[in-house]
Amino acid sequence: MSVSASAVAELRKATGAGLMDCKKALQESNGDYEGALDYLRKKGQKVAAKRADRDAKEGVVVTCIDASGKVGVLMALSCETDFVAKNEGFVELANQIAKLALDAGAQTAEEVANLAMADGVSVADKLVENTGKIGEKIEVSSFYRVEGDNLASYIHAGAKIGVIVCYKDGGKADASQFFRSVAMHVAAMNPSILNYTEFDADLVAKETEAKQSQIRVENEDRERLGKPLLTVPQYVSRMQLTPDVIAATEAKIKEELKAEGKPEKIWDRILPGKMERFVADNTLLDQERCLLNQFFALDDSKTVDAAVKGFAEGAEIVCFRRVAVG
Repeated sequence: MSVSASAVAELRKATGAGLMDCKKALQESNGDYEGALDYLRKKGQKVAAKRADRDAKEGVVVTCIDASGKVGVLMALSCETDFVAKNEGFVELANQIAKLALDAGAQTAEEVANLAMADGVSVADKLVENTGKIGEKIEVSSFYRVEGDNLASYIHAGAKIGVIVCYKDGGKADASQFFRSVAMHVAAMNPSILNYTEFDADLVAKETEAKQSQIRVENEDRERLGKPLLTVPQYVSRMQLTPDVIAATEAKIKEELKAEGKPEKIWDRILPGKMERFVADNTLLDQERCLLNQFFALDDSKTVDAAVKGFAEGAEIVCFRRVAVG
């Protein structure tokens, strides 16, 4: 049957489907609007089934924080290509779902999928519909809900990386800007945990062997090229720097200073710098993976922990979440 252009336009406005898809949906349903909607949903299901085994590695990351600044969500809506990820409609859909999830109190991606959108369709079904429209797999690939005293968020240019940091402000009025810079650091440096105390001892032991081996191999190349050799660390985490290790290291440094003929009265001026160097050389795993132990991206003369403590007494990073796509 023939269908009017106005009916096609109305269906397209409501669903976002292509003109030809809307026209065919109305033809197949004999002009019935609800029947056309059902046709488009089924079409989306068929396309989604075909795309189920595809990798959705592109997409956008969005954050949404409530008016109190104490509750927020961090979410990635994934698709197959960067072309779709940059589409305004796709980005708008991601923000709609994030806001819905925030207001509904969703805790997991599974709970988000079961929420009802404004038109009564579940998020899961809405994603299926959109899969039918654009021909790509779409999914909520990451979702975190974060609650605390204060939240700071950051979305990196291109919306491929997003971060939420939960913090205590230490009573300073400009804390939101400082902790946004911490969120920027997290986006750039990709820590996986907050502090070295969260490490498993077996992991640290394995990483010690791996790091030592890696640096020895690198030193072979440096020696061949006539470059200065790197220090092969005894340790890789503060977890290993026990009081006995610290005391033994201080004693060793003093013996070296004595052998070098340095007057004992100046040892106290030399020892702190050498101990600082020892700690830096032997906490490489912490610097790679632990937020508080990394050198602050905005001031690499200090760690993130030192930067936070220097910002305000009582200031603290409670937790953080980072999501990336692409």
